Order: sequence, then structure tokens, then C-alpha cells
Amino acid sequence: MARITRVELSMVVLEPKVKRVDAIQSFVAQETPIVRIIDADGAVGTGYSYTIGTGGHSVLELLARTFAPALIGREAGMVEQIWRDLLFLSHATTVGAITSLALAAVDSALWDLRCRKAGLPLHVMAGGAQEKVRLYTTEGGWLQLETQAIVEDSLKAKADGFGGCKVKVGRPIREDVSRLIAVREAVGGAFEIFTDANQAFAVDEAIRRAHHYREADIGWFEEPLPADDVDGHVRLSASTTIPIAVGESLYSASHFRDYLQRRACSVVQVDVARIGGITPWLKVAHMAESFNVAVCPHFLMELHVGLCCAVPNARWVEYIPQLDGVTRTGMRIEAGYAVPSAEPGLGIDWDWEALGRHQAEGSARAIS
Repeated sequence: MARITRVELSMVVLEPKVKRVDAIQSFVAQETPIVRIIDADGAVGTGYSYTIGTGGHSVLELLARTFAPALIGREAGMVEQIWRDLLFLSHATTVGAITSLALAAVDSALWDLRCRKAGLPLHVMAGGAQEKVRLYTTEGGWLQLETQAIVEDSLKAKADGFGGCKVKVGRPIREDVSRLIAVREAVGGAFEIFTDANQAFAVDEAIRRAHHYREADIGWFEEPLPADDVDGHVRLSASTTIPIAVGESLYSASHFRDYLQRRACSVVQVDVARIGGITPWLKVAHMAESFNVAVCPHFLMELHVGLCCAVPNARWVEYIPQLDGVTRTGMRIEAGYAVPSAEPGLGIDWDWEALGRHQAEGSARAIS
């Protein structure tokens, strides 16, 4: 092992590739805090997290003022110990999105460093359970799109070998149903259609909509209710045969434990950035495995492909390309499957010149 001698911080701002609108919000821009950790041997690990348009500077300040100084002199290989120490260092602001996003940037950098020094890719270092995971696409299913555009995108995804697509819901119920049925009739019965409400509904409305969405044979009903309404999810899950998916808006392993213990969901969509890094992501994935529940993470496909292949219960990777403009090589896709990189580290081939062009003014910091 070697001690951490320097931490470099920056933030890049990436525009979405397509207009992204759901039932409650728009994806304005991906603010991407980036952490580079250098140890006494000169080895470097790079990690990151993201927002969808706000809060990125708050994450960066927490990193610069609190987390980065606390890393100097620590043994870089003690990843679990560092994660817990930083969690308790920021205990007054946990559990919460800003702290989790900052923790994730540090933790993923430490895992990248650990994997590189061991000469292993993330999916092997973290478990080595699978060689590839099925892909579904979300990019063609945004709420503002008209039915014909969604149908055309789903047909293209099917032709490209994808196993499914996601359609955002939250229009008047009959419009939602009409859109879903149009997609189902176009793609046939073997192609999965997932739906996502982005926490838009109250319990009574979610129960009613689940009943009507059944006609389209959907694969899951994602974030139907506010994420803190566990009781509502219990009621909904008990009222429908449609799998209920949650996780992108949960920020601790104990939140997932509550959902799993109470049978409030049947698909776990743990997001490595919002849960606080790779270290807690793996805990949630294995906890879900003990309940015989599948893991289908939210967003960040370039990082989640390695994590999904590390655990046996990962079923899908969500295709939303966002890093293509700042990486030299993209995520490998073969016949509708996401394949993890065989290179040591997280498997993300950053283009540092391109990152520099997108860097937020004044965001670069160095702590040593």
C-alpha cells in the first residue's frame, strides 16, 4: 500500500445528448465533479459523480473543504475504512444527496486506484460474477416525445439487439396507455417495455395506473411514488403483479433494507453516485441478492457495467450515453449486451483534453 499525497479536483459540465424531460423535471446539464487521487508511488485513481443541473458546486466545495484534506496521508488501499471515516466526518449532513455525491467521487477514485495497482478491471476486483449484462435504452422514451417517435426508437433499439426500452409516464392516463400499447404492438411480446414515473403520483393514482398499464405487459413500474413513501410502495406492490422498481432516489443502504424487508419493491435500481460510491453499491447489491431481487442500476452506464458484472443478480444496464464526448473509447456493446472493459481500473478511458474544454471556470483545485 501507499499513502495518498495529492488530491486533484475539477468539475466538467456536459450537455445532454437529447432533450430529456420526465414527469417532474428536465435534465438540464450533467455537472460532473471529478476527483483524482495520487499516492506516494505515483499511481493515480480517477472517480466522479454527477448532478442533472444543480448542486454540482456544492459537491465540489464539500470535496475541497472537507473530504480532500482528510485524505492526505491515508493509506489508499484502506477503501472501506476511508469511506466510513468520511461518512462520519460529514455525519451532520448525512444522509443526503450532496454528501453521497461527494463520497461517490472519492470512493470511485479509490476503487480505480486499487484496481489499477492490482492490475485488474473493476468487474473482476469487485466480484467477477458475469461477463456481460443485457442493455435497455431510455434515450428514446422521454415524456415530451410524441408516440410515433417513441415507437420508431423502440423499433430501432430492437433491431440493434437491445432487449428493451423505457417509456416515461406522467401524461393523462389514457395518453400513457395509448403510447405504451403502440410501442407494444410495434415491438411484439419478447421485447421489454419499462415505465418510469419519476415519483410523480400519489398512492391511489399509482394503483389505478398500474392496473391500466398491465394491458401493455410492462416489465416494471419505476419510481411511481415519492421515494420516502415506503408504506405507499408496500400498498402498491401488494395491489399489482407489475414489478415495482425503486432506488435512484435512495441515499443509504438502510433505505434499501427497509424496502426489501417490507416487500415494497421487486427491482433495485441502486445508483453508484447517489448511494455514495462503489463500496455501498456492492453492499446494496448483495443485500438485494439475499432477498432474491434483481439489480438494474440507474444511469452511469459506463461505471455500472463493471459493477453489474461483479454481482450475480444484476439483470440490466440502462443505456443513456453521456460520456462519449469526454472519453476516447466508449462502453463496449455486443449484440445488445454491455461488456465491461478488460483494462485495469473502472474501465473509463478519459480524454483529458476534451474534459478541459468542458471544465467549469474556477473549479480546478489541488490539495496536498
